[in-house]
Amino acid sequence: MTDENAWLRRKAEEPGHTSWYVQRFRDLAASGADLAGEARLIDAMVPRGARILDAGSGTGRVGAFLAAAGHEVVGVDLDPELVAVAEQDHPGPTWLVGDLAALDLPAAGIRAGFDAVVCAGNVITFVAPSTRVEILRRLRAHLGEGGRVIVGFGAGRGYAFDEFLADAAAAGLRPDLLLSTWDLRPFAADSDFLVAVLGSG
Repeated sequence: MTDENAWLRRKAEEPGHTSWYVQRFRDLAASGADLAGEARLIDAMVPRGARILDAGSGTGRVGAFLAAAGHEVVGVDLDPELVAVAEQDHPGPTWLVGDLAALDLPAAGIRAGFDAVVCAGNVITFVAPSTRVEILRRLRAHLGEGGRVIVGFGAGRGYAFDEFLADAAAAGLRPDLLLSTWDLRPFAADSDFLVAVLGSG
């Protein structure tokens, strides 16, 4: 396995990849596809008017739903093209270009203390393997008291679920709840997707 960011590698290999990705989700939205499952779960977990960090926010589909539900949303993504699309399609939340492995929102004038940090859309499988634990540490560092990090990704993407949970433990995160889908189906040994709700400590 190469130690590089898989999203940046794909962009380098396929210059039109980001545009394809953006259009794919715009087409899905136009067709009426349900693109808010992750966001509905997060919304149910936090108080009204919560502060939520969308880590790896992409085109903004998760953060936009949460903002529309009345939450204060900050989204961070490595790809400036995706951040520009989020700003265009979903004005309101704060969308920032940034590397999750170097995440330090207070240095950018944005206080930490988030009620939830969500990392959806298989984002954690795209980052360079050597940065995984550091990213999880930095997500944890942005939590407020009682806050939780919620990470969702599929099997077969080069990051075994047990390896992820070991990395989370190394970053000071404990599993409060493990699910196999964003609609609350329980996680099992043969599940092909993991939604990990992680507490600090």
